[in-house]
Amino acid sequence: MDVRETWATRIGFILAAVGSAVGLGNIWRFPFLTGESGGAAFLVVYLALVVLVGIPVLLVEFVIGRRSNRNPIGAFTELNHSQWKIAGAVGALAGFIILSYYSVVGGWVIQYLLAGLTEGYVAGEGAEAFFAETASGTGAIAFHAVFMALVAGIVALGVRNGLEKAATVMVPSVVVLLVGLALYGSTLSGAAEAYQYYLYPDTSTLLADAVSVLPAAAGQAFFTLSLGMGVMVTYASYVGEDRNLLSDTGLIVGIDTAIAILAGLVVFPFLFTQGIAPGDGGPGSIFVSLAGAFAELPAGNLIGAVFFFMLFLAALSSAFSIFEVVVSFVIDRFDIERAPASVGLAVVIFVLGIPTALDLTYLELYDQFANNILLILGGLLMSLFIGWVYASDAREEIQKGRSASWFGGFWLTTVRYFVPPVLLITLALAVIEYYEFIQSTFF
Repeated sequence: MDVRETWATRIGFILAAVGSAVGLGNIWRFPFLTGESGGAAFLVVYLALVVLVGIPVLLVEFVIGRRSNRNPIGAFTELNHSQWKIAGAVGALAGFIILSYYSVVGGWVIQYLLAGLTEGYVAGEGAEAFFAETASGTGAIAFHAVFMALVAGIVALGVRNGLEKAATVMVPSVVVLLVGLALYGSTLSGAAEAYQYYLYPDTSTLLADAVSVLPAAAGQAFFTLSLGMGVMVTYASYVGEDRNLLSDTGLIVGIDTAIAILAGLVVFPFLFTQGIAPGDGGPGSIFVSLAGAFAELPAGNLIGAVFFFMLFLAALSSAFSIFEVVVSFVIDRFDIERAPASVGLAVVIFVLGIPTALDLTYLELYDQFANNILLILGGLLMSLFIGWVYASDAREEIQKGRSASWFGGFWLTTVRYFVPPVLLITLALAVIEYYEFIQSTFF
């Protein structure tokens, strides 16, 4: 096997990790979930889970990855605890499923970008008709293939020449475009009402919807931080021992959370200006609602093209991170060259995504199962492993790179006693909700 690749620079690793987190989850999934779950009430729960659970679990994944220098499945064998590799397998399976429909949504983004550059956007029933045509059928399959081919091409180039170089261009571009769009959104007539809805929580809504908000917010926190799917284990496996994992974690979480909040500051002013209720219409709501909003704005086609170009860069940066997990596993396990591994796996994921490209029911089916159940389960298993099986070695690992000496004990206590109960409760609620979804959808 060739010598394992590493990141060329710290900033390359940070931007790649942020790029993994800053994708469709932040800019497509976050606004429509926030809209469905009561606005600011959802935001409060999401932020609390990011700080109290997301940061400790991210460190768990970083420790496993750097300690083992392997993919999330091979990591546990390398650490002499092969019986725990189910934790990595759950995450890899989640990433595999997520990427199959994520790529379909990435194909939608390409079509909406092209529409802004050509015939433009339409409002009302025309926006719904355009989405229906875009979201399913042969066109959706074709653009799903295009998006997956772009992802495979970047990953085939390797860690430094593919992942790192792509991230260093895409992530700053996404941030600049988001800031510009947020500033423009603040000038719109519906901005004040949008900020009220998005930033000022209604306590009664929070209490009344807690059972449904908790699993949705937890799944979103894990999705946007790329937790539970093995991405951060894989990325940390390319990190040197001189890196301070704690400071890197703080930067990644801080930047990702800021961008998630910024995405809401972009999307909701456009929606409220056009009198569109947030969250209506499920996963397609952002596409339908924003296309209608852009159609009514001066220079709306240009603004829409800029927005969907930004969304395309974000989607691509996150997708190649997820894809790297399964490619890394195949390279480590079967000693296959990176390029053929990337192409072969891309074909498999493309085929798995075809049902989503034909029927949106599969998107919600895959999304709820992978995000609200598998990601949480993967994070729970990894936390139990670090907290109760590998604690002393984990504490030693986290102290490398000049981490504060007191932090290891505090972190392990959190991972051992606080994170598992929260994730267990969340997982139980998610399973109940998923069962009810299956019942209502198919029976």
